[in-house]
Amino acid sequence: MRTSNHLIGLLNFLTFLLSIPILAGGIWLSTQANSTECLRFLQWPLIVIGVSIMVVSLAGFAGACYRNTFLMWLYLFVMFFVIVALIAFIVFAYAVTDKGAGRTVPSRTYLDYFLEDYSGWLKDRVADYGYWVKISSCIRDSKVCNKMGRTVGGVPETVEMFSLRRLSPIESGCCKPLTECGFTYQNETLWTGGEGMVPSNPDCTKWNNDQAQLCYDCNSCKAGVLATLKKSWRKVSVINIVVLIILAIVYVIGIAAFRNNRRIDNEEPSGEARMEKARPSWIHS
Repeated sequence: MRTSNHLIGLLNFLTFLLSIPILAGGIWLSTQANSTECLRFLQWPLIVIGVSIMVVSLAGFAGACYRNTFLMWLYLFVMFFVIVALIAFIVFAYAVTDKGAGRTVPSRTYLDYFLEDYSGWLKDRVADYGYWVKISSCIRDSKVCNKMGRTVGGVPETVEMFSLRRLSPIESGCCKPLTECGFTYQNETLWTGGEGMVPSNPDCTKWNNDQAQLCYDCNSCKAGVLATLKKSWRKVSVINIVVLIILAIVYVIGIAAFRNNRRIDNEEPSGEARMEKARPSWIHS
């Protein structure tokens, strides 16, 4: 039915519009001379994703609106692999983030993070020295630890106030020492003492009050990154599931449009046949 063609054309026009800000974002990142290393990692995936969605959407839009069988076939062919890739990514994302979580700390609202609680491919990738140098550089450039300071009535918060804060995994793992190390709170990123240090935990000796170092080389910082990635990947996976359902619906409608184009092409008579059919009946006799 022609309705399927119109609907697939409208849906692909909307996905084409969606690809424009994605592509623009990737191009913008590539033009930023002072971008941090982590932002540069994002430019090419964004550009590739934006271009892919744009090309596929144009093929589907043109194929549906102009009843071009080849473009509709190409659209369905590429869309099939997009759907398969999304399914693979969703399964992969859940598989590599199935373990690990923050540990509760007595008399604290925030959690502490330990690298040994995580395992698998994602842990190995984050803990790899080459990758960690780039990741820790991103954390430093983000100034996340510098933004932790709070005041109440112009007075810095006390240790009791700090204990009630809900810190992000990055803040807890990278900007302060582990609670079990026994350091004494001075402010959010300044801790002294360490008489209760646990020798078996190397993070206790890695803590440094130098604001450029803090605990950026600690395993707890890597665990905080893993916890953040787990949360982010799970959110992205939920979004991808929604996108997957939409693409599957579009794909089914696209198949209907493709079959409709094939049927119309097969039913339309050739030029000679139309001329023969148009001749008056007395000529044939």
